[in-house]
Amino acid sequence: MSGRYVDERERYRSLAEDGQKPAALVIACSDSRSAPETIFDAGPGELFVIRNVANMVPPYEPDGHFHSTSAALEFAVQSLKVSDIVVMGHGRCGGIRAALDPNAEPLSPGDFIGRWMGLVKPAAEQIQSNDVMTPAERQTALERISIRNSLNNLRSFPDIKALEEEGKLSLHGAWFDISTGELWVMDPETRDFIRPEI
Repeated sequence: MSGRYVDERERYRSLAEDGQKPAALVIACSDSRSAPETIFDAGPGELFVIRNVANMVPPYEPDGHFHSTSAALEFAVQSLKVSDIVVMGHGRCGGIRAALDPNAEPLSPGDFIGRWMGLVKPAAEQIQSNDVMTPAERQTALERISIRNSLNNLRSFPDIKALEEEGKLSLHGAWFDISTGELWVMDPETRDFIRPEI
């Protein structure tokens, strides 16, 4: 046996016996190029991660349907009691690119991706009509707007909103530039994305 498991064997044993106690939840894209554990240099048990197409959070909808992202949020906040939630988008996101393409065809009869990307459709339609921006600029803009949209949707969950207002939970936005390997962080006041100085 070799690799990371051997190097972290004791850590895994401890996690198996004591359970997980991550301080942060990261909501990231399913894209294989934007792995939160690698980007944040986190070891086993340090982050609770939700990954889905385009790192989106749907609004709070307590109906009878299946809601995997909402279920994972509920577990992270109510059971694990994370103190921070980071919505981390990334550059060159395929889901965001598809949302900006008015001619995109469904990949299957169910069009699961198309319906999911409907969460950013109003913003995508506004950006599509901006012909002053280049296609790359439109994509980056929607990637970042989607992060802000997900943060707003997080606050539609009553428990998350209450915990944030009580100062027990902090929400953050981040955007990873795949081409440069840089992580941009959203300023909580201005909501601009800035590159932290190292």
